[in-house]
Amino acid sequence: MSRGQGVVRRGGHGKSNLPEKICAACARPFAWRRKWARDWENVRFCSDACREGRHPLAGGAARRRPGEA
Repeated sequence: MSRGQGVVRRGGHGKSNLPEKICAACARPFAWRRKWARDWENVRFCSDACREGRHPLAGGAARRRPGEA
């Protein structure tokens, strides 16, 4: 059986209960992650790509690597 199919959750929490924010770069919603627990108030981006400006909607499309046309 593949993971997630036919599994019944009992107790615990669902992902729908996690807090969400809107990414400052791509404007998509993203949910709380455990690794952000201590710094959730300061988290602004959904991924390293958005944080570094590599996401197309984040303005990274205008930044090209050397040698690209």
